[in-house]
Amino acid sequence: MTIKEYNKAVDDYADNLFRFALKQVRNEMSANDIVQETFTKVWIKREDIAYEKVKSYLFTAAYHTTIDWIKKEKRSGDIESVNDPYFSDSGSIDLKEVLEDALGRLSEVQRSVVLLRDYEGYNYQEIADITGLNESQVKVYIFRARKTLQAYLKRMDLVV
Repeated sequence: MTIKEYNKAVDDYADNLFRFALKQVRNEMSANDIVQETFTKVWIKREDIAYEKVKSYLFTAAYHTTIDWIKKEKRSGDIESVNDPYFSDSGSIDLKEVLEDALGRLSEVQRSVVLLRDYEGYNYQEIADITGLNESQVKVYIFRARKTLQAYLKRMDLVV
């Protein structure tokens, strides 16, 4: 990645990374520190990162930086006790549990079509054949399910 591409990545993704970190740590100063540390990691490895994959790399690095920050703050006692049921004993967010809870709130049909589409990779026609629905019904169920999941995850004040 070139310096110009790095600067473009900062411009394009800094706000998104800040919101991501802020939802995790609920502290603006700490979220700023996490974003800065994330971009520092990317700067150090900029020659090894293809610009096309920088967004994925940034969010992965921000996630790990956030987890490290939470663990460090918990050990030092600077962070208040985390009473979130989705945090494991190690201080990391149990995304699997959050997603399972969110999926559990969907109707059976919505859950099935979303899992078939997003987890199994079937196309709309294949899902229609499997479920006995027509293709337009499948699209509607997937759209509504995703909206429901999005609203729930935003309400949970977690990763979205």
